[in-house]
Amino acid sequence: MTAAGARSAQSAPRRGPEAPSWRNRLDLHGSPYFFITPFFVLFALFGLFPLVYTAWVSLRAWDLTGDAGFVGLGNYSRLVNDPDFWNAMVNTLGLFVMSTVPQLCFALIIAGLLNRPIRALMLFRLGVLAPIVTSVAAVAIVFGQLYGRDTGLVNGLLGLIDIGPIDWQASKASSWIAVSSMVNWRWTGYNALIYLAAIQSIPRDLYEAAQLDGAGAIRQFRSITVPLIRPALIFTVVMSTIGGMQLFTEPLLFGQGDISGGSLRQFQTIAMYMFEQSFQNFDYGYGSAIAWAIFLLTVVAGVANALIARRLRSGTQ
Repeated sequence: MTAAGARSAQSAPRRGPEAPSWRNRLDLHGSPYFFITPFFVLFALFGLFPLVYTAWVSLRAWDLTGDAGFVGLGNYSRLVNDPDFWNAMVNTLGLFVMSTVPQLCFALIIAGLLNRPIRALMLFRLGVLAPIVTSVAAVAIVFGQLYGRDTGLVNGLLGLIDIGPIDWQASKASSWIAVSSMVNWRWTGYNALIYLAAIQSIPRDLYEAAQLDGAGAIRQFRSITVPLIRPALIFTVVMSTIGGMQLFTEPLLFGQGDISGGSLRQFQTIAMYMFEQSFQNFDYGYGSAIAWAIFLLTVVAGVANALIARRLRSGTQ
């Protein structure tokens, strides 16, 4: 290259980067919205619309003959003064406490045991999933045999220690024990696997350092495992709360399809009461009000869990 050519090349203005085309801009800024659109479309169709429509129906007197007109908060006023509703709420909260607390405690213990080197470890890990994949009909048959009044296995075992047979459906206490045992049996393994996944993400160096300092297995579990899997604990508490507020299948199976939850409604939950009013009494307006009560109760419980979790997190920092 000659000197004149070199000078002309140096004096020529440099071109900046080319502006992206509209297609590139659309791909860059629009593709994220495109990928998340299916979720929001399905949520709007099967989540948001039923929720809003249920709220609209709850403000009307709607029965099997059709819409009888707008009643405002009449269904909610009736709900507040309905003793059967408050009985169902007490049953729901009682079953929630009796099933959730033991369930999560047992799940945490099982996860800690499954994290240790034992024989046939994979077989035990798969075994905790058996209750989840078991047919609902099989669950009803098995627990019906366990809690039978005359020939039940549980009453047979109690007879060995001179305790008379118990009619498990006759009172709140006995029916709550039976239903909560069904819930615990079905969901403990699911929560145990969540805890196990969280435990296995903890660095092994922490356990080795604690072992060198003389900490035993229980101390390691209490001081290392539990604090470091707090996010998993919070997740399972929130999900168990949501499931507990909507408890339906287990008490319905225990009552052999009796939607009233026993002769005295001793184990009828709010979800069962909502189903009874909507699809047995065909009072859709009142049933929709009960459905919204379940939704609000679940929201309150979820917010309470979030506040407690935030306080615990701030207290450990």
